[in-house]
Amino acid sequence: MAAMSTTTHNRRTRRFARWLGHGMETHISLPLFAVVLLIVIWVSTNHFIDIERVAAQASARTSSRELLDTYEAQVQRNLGGIDQTLKVLKYAVELKGASGALPALNQQGLLPSGLVFVVSIADRNGMIVASNPSAEFIDISRQSYFAYHRDSDTNTPYVSQTLRDTANPEWHLHFTRRLNDANGEFAGVAIVEVDPSYFTSGYELSRQGHFGALGLYGTDNVFRTLRIGEKVLWGQNAKELERHDDQGRLLVNSWDGVRRYTSARRLHGFPMTALVGLAEHEQMAAFEQQRRNYLWAAGSGSALLILVVSLIGLWSWQLTRTRRRIRRAQETYAAASEASLDAFFVMRSVSGPHGAITDFVIEATNSRAEKLARMSKQEMRGKSLSEVLPAYISNGIFEDLLKVTLVGGVHEAEWLATEDAQEQQWLHRQVVAVEGGVVAIVRDITERKLTEQRIRHIAHHDDLTGLPNRSLIRDRLDQAILHAQRRQRSVAVAFIDLDGFKLINDGLGHNAGDELLKVVGKRMQECLRREDTLGRFGGDEFVIILADQSDNPGLLAPVLEKIRQAVHAPVLLDGQEVQVSCSMGVVMYPRDGGDPNTLMMNADAAMYRSKEMGKNIFQFYTREMNASVEHKLVLLEGLRSALDEGQFHLLYQPKVDLRTGLIIGVESLIRWQHPEHGIVSPLRFIGLAEESGLIVAIGEWVLQTACRQNKAWQDAGLAPITISVNVSPRQFEEKRLVERVAQAMADSGLDPAWLELEVTESLIMRDLAQSVGKMRELEAMGISLSIDDFGTGYSSLSALKSFPIKRLKIDKSFVSELADDLDDQAIAMAVISLGHKLNLRVIAEGVETEQQCNFLRDNDCDEMQGYLFSAPVPASKIHSLLEEQARLLSDVSKASPAAAIPTPAPSIHAH
Repeated sequence: MAAMSTTTHNRRTRRFARWLGHGMETHISLPLFAVVLLIVIWVSTNHFIDIERVAAQASARTSSRELLDTYEAQVQRNLGGIDQTLKVLKYAVELKGASGALPALNQQGLLPSGLVFVVSIADRNGMIVASNPSAEFIDISRQSYFAYHRDSDTNTPYVSQTLRDTANPEWHLHFTRRLNDANGEFAGVAIVEVDPSYFTSGYELSRQGHFGALGLYGTDNVFRTLRIGEKVLWGQNAKELERHDDQGRLLVNSWDGVRRYTSARRLHGFPMTALVGLAEHEQMAAFEQQRRNYLWAAGSGSALLILVVSLIGLWSWQLTRTRRRIRRAQETYAAASEASLDAFFVMRSVSGPHGAITDFVIEATNSRAEKLARMSKQEMRGKSLSEVLPAYISNGIFEDLLKVTLVGGVHEAEWLATEDAQEQQWLHRQVVAVEGGVVAIVRDITERKLTEQRIRHIAHHDDLTGLPNRSLIRDRLDQAILHAQRRQRSVAVAFIDLDGFKLINDGLGHNAGDELLKVVGKRMQECLRREDTLGRFGGDEFVIILADQSDNPGLLAPVLEKIRQAVHAPVLLDGQEVQVSCSMGVVMYPRDGGDPNTLMMNADAAMYRSKEMGKNIFQFYTREMNASVEHKLVLLEGLRSALDEGQFHLLYQPKVDLRTGLIIGVESLIRWQHPEHGIVSPLRFIGLAEESGLIVAIGEWVLQTACRQNKAWQDAGLAPITISVNVSPRQFEEKRLVERVAQAMADSGLDPAWLELEVTESLIMRDLAQSVGKMRELEAMGISLSIDDFGTGYSSLSALKSFPIKRLKIDKSFVSELADDLDDQAIAMAVISLGHKLNLRVIAEGVETEQQCNFLRDNDCDEMQGYLFSAPVPASKIHSLLEEQARLLSDVSKASPAAAIPTPAPSIHAH
């Protein structure tokens, strides 16, 4: 029990220490300190504000009392003077009579100013009998002050409410005293009238503001006069002031609803109370400004504190995360690196006397690095890289490591580790900067590089003769023209066609024909200079590019004659001597054309002219040879109206799954039914359409027609299949391609998942970045993309991995000899393997024999397309094939639902 208790205590202690450690981290402790500091700031601010508020309120009450003292003294003096006038007036009336009192007093200068005061005498009947200043005699018998003196025998003055009468339309306060006769009976009233504003003239805006109050009210709580700012009022009720004192307490005044520090005091000798009020919002304005200053200062300080703490806390939090991430990375490095197929080298930089990095020391490696370096970890640890790899100083690796160490980031590169041509070793390195050094990740890419080299060679060379193919010929011609432009030289292009080759090929077989092409190609190559180019254009056609020539066609005759004789020399094939000749058409740049297309077209025209003139000759191009081009012009003219006149139609060639034998898609192929020339092969008019720009409209028609046809098959209840449409280079480069495809989808109602666009390698590689961007737009729409004629273009594996594609199509030139040619077999297997590793489906086109089909199936090719299964057929035939396929699947399902789907036999054999 004691041991268990100790264990529990230790666990709690560690937990507390861990939490304490977390709490001590800056991004936790600093915000807590900031919260405490904020509380102190705001508590202190509110305390100081409360002190200022109390002081301001006390000052307002004091000001109210001081003003009341001043006002009271002023009013008492004024009221005393008025009362003295009333007493003198009463004495004079008793002495001189009502009619002689005022003149006597006026003669003695005892009457107040007539500008401010109105002095009058009323008899016992309420009639004014004397007045100063003089006024008409009126009846005041119904006034309250007359009734008061008539009904009560008092010797006290009376102050009326603010009144006006007929004789004096102005509002006045009436101060009165009772007049008695010699018998002590009521004899009338002595009256002093004064403007109410007389008693509030001492109002000071500077001290009392625009909402202060200054006034007098009687015992009836009705104001005789009240001044608020610039306004003088009277008659307001002041009942809330009945029990009020002169302490300046805060009240809400009923006459206008304003809160004021109000002081009131009963006047001596008169039934009236003097009042002073100071508006709270005016008296507290200075405090409110000070309060805002306090709040602004506290708020600004708080905001600054929060900002500083947030920045420091965020920095601390990021630093803590970085440390944790580094720690986790270090912990996982050992396990991850040991399981990796790549070699890892963790290296520390070594600096020289002047601080410059001179070498790197290996600190850690993994098992893969041991195999690559042929040294154990113990042997490598602590050694400099110059000891393990002496050549790294001179082959550029050291510069890469130095750059990454100084600049940071990630750097990748490939290099040839061995110069031995028989045992080449290609390595790929990825270098990442770490504190104090770098981490190098090295991978053996020899197999990939050799495969790339082989595919690149295949893509640019004829697989039979090994000579440059059409794409490489075009590239070499472009280079020769650019070189000639710079040096003011010429380029000669010879288009060569073998005479009699078809007879030998048909008579002795394709193998003999292939051997003849190899021999002839080798002989022609021996006649050329190293800088010249010989390529196979296709079939029995060759192209020779003679670079860096003078502008004299006659100087070419010897080499052309040498080539002609070399071709014409006998060849021994299968024990039989055969002989062929050649027809050559020759053009000169820039005389016969300024671009490759024009040169090739004119060379072709010259070659046909040489055949017309008897074959086995070479013919230089002349402008008169353009007659052969007239046929192309006729086709071009017809091509312009073919679309409007409905001369185009589509055929569809099925694509078959090699595992199930089911039709999973079709490729749409255009055909031209010319009204005069009959069926025109796409090989004859597609190039013309591309050159003229008509391919855009034709391609849009194909796309619209194919989408509508596929939707029609689906609407007929057939199982959905993918329909493929070829996109030409001109179409693909057209800015509105994506818009046109979207419009075709909308017009036909076809789901984008059932459309596939086929593009060629060479098309994509014209502008890789723009091509990939456009392909991704199409992919985002849900449309599949495939690369047609794979292996014949320009693409590399590094570019291929960036393409958003789903299918590779093996070119038929690699499929035709699959049964016998080991090179074609190797290429096909490499493409299939490459496609699967990139998660792509692979389809082979041009499958015509069972041997080709079996080879593709045995090597896991996914799909095939070719005459073995079906030639291109009309839409109605595809409809029948899909119906037959559905019926067969239904029968199999009914017979044995659990059985595997059988491979349907080819429906059409059209060789």
